[in-house]
Amino acid sequence: MDLSQSRKIVIIGGGQAGAQAVQSLRLFGYEGDITLVGDEAALPYQRPPLSKAYMKGEMAEDRLYFKPGSWYEDNNVETLLSQKVEAIDRSAREVRLEHGGHLSYDALIIATGSRPRALPVEGAALDNVYDLRGLSDVEHIRPKMIEGRNLVIIGAGYIGLEAAAVASQLGLKVTVLEMADRVLARVTSPVISEFYETQHKAHGVDIRTGARLASLKGRDGAVSHAVLATGEEIEADMVLAGIGILPNTELAEAAGLPCANGILVDEDARTSDPRIFAAGDCASRPLVHYGRRGRLESVHNAIEQGKLAAAAIMGKPRPTLDCPWFWSDQYDLKLQIAGLSTDYDEIVVRGSPEDKKFAAFYLRAGRLIAVDAVNSPPEFLASKKLIITGAVIARERLSDTSVSMKEIAAEAA
Repeated sequence: MDLSQSRKIVIIGGGQAGAQAVQSLRLFGYEGDITLVGDEAALPYQRPPLSKAYMKGEMAEDRLYFKPGSWYEDNNVETLLSQKVEAIDRSAREVRLEHGGHLSYDALIIATGSRPRALPVEGAALDNVYDLRGLSDVEHIRPKMIEGRNLVIIGAGYIGLEAAAVASQLGLKVTVLEMADRVLARVTSPVISEFYETQHKAHGVDIRTGARLASLKGRDGAVSHAVLATGEEIEADMVLAGIGILPNTELAEAAGLPCANGILVDEDARTSDPRIFAAGDCASRPLVHYGRRGRLESVHNAIEQGKLAAAAIMGKPRPTLDCPWFWSDQYDLKLQIAGLSTDYDEIVVRGSPEDKKFAAFYLRAGRLIAVDAVNSPPEFLASKKLIITGAVIARERLSDTSVSMKEIAAEAA
C-alpha cells in the first residue's frame, strides 16, 4: 500500500522508537500532520542513562531529551503528553484517547515499548520498592541513594548491575539477589558472568546467585527486609526490582493485530494491517542476520525500526540493517555487545580479563555470531561488520592479539 500521500500520521509512544519515527518522517520529506501521543509528562528522552550517568548525577536532565520542545514546534509535530490511548479502531482509522477525544490517521505507528515485570511476592507494594524504567522512577530513587543505606536489588541483569555499580560508588551497602546460578545468565556466557561478578564483589557488592526472594517485610508501611526462601532476612532501606520487562501489546491485541511476545511485523516494521506499523520493544521482527524472528530490547532496534517504518510510509528504500548492538556501563568498564550469542557452540577469548580489556567471541559452526567486548572498541566495531557478512574466522586468529582486528576484518572481507 502506498502511504506516501498520507496527511495524518499518529505515533503511539514517546520513547526512542517513536522519537526516531518522527525525525525520520520529516527527514524523508513528509509534510503532513504528525501527532505523537505519550503517556509520560516528559518529551521523548533517552532511557539507558537512567541506570547509569543520570542516576549517579553526572548527567543533567536536559541532556536526556532527544530534541527540545522548540524542535517539535518548529517541525509542526503535535505532542500529546500524559495521555493514554484507550483503543485503536482500525475500521474507522481512529485512535481513541482514554480521557475522551479521538485522532484519525492515514498511517499509525505503535511504539508503546515495554514495562517492568512486577515482583510476584508479598510486600511488593510497600513504600521504597521501585522499578527502574522511566524518568519519574529515578526522581523517586535518587534522593534516597544515601551513603550507608541498605539497597537490595532483585535481578542481576544489566539494569540491576548498572544500578548496583552506581549505588556502591555512592557509598550504599548493596546486595544483589539473582535466582539463576550466575549474573547476566540470560544474556551472556559464563566467561562474562564470572568477570562481572568478580568486579562487583571487588567493589563491595554482595552478590547472591541461586537466591530466591520469598517476600518483602515492612515497618510503618515501608520496606525493611528482603526475605529469602531459606528464611534469611536481609536489611533493606530500599528495594529495586530488575527482573525483566514485558512488551506492551495490549492495544494491538485488542485491535486484532497478531502478537506473540511482541506485535508481529515484517522487515519494514509493518503489521498485518498495511496502515499500521510497530517499532521498538513492543515489536517482534525478522532478525535477518540470524534467520529467525525475535524481539530486541535495545537502542539500536528502536532507532532502526523507527527509520524502517518512516521509510516504508514514505515509499523510500529500506534503510541498511545493522547487526544488533547493545552496551552497558559499570564502574570503569564499558561492555559493548554486537550480535546475538544464542546457540553459540564455541567461545574464543581475546585479551585478558585480568587487565579489564578483553573480548569474548561467539561462534556457531565457525561463523562469528556475536561478541562481548569489555573496554575493547576495535573488537566491537570490527565484529559488527564481520557478523553481518557471516564471516568464518579461525579461533587462533581471533585470539592472537598481535594481529589487529583491522587486519582480521580485511582478511575476512
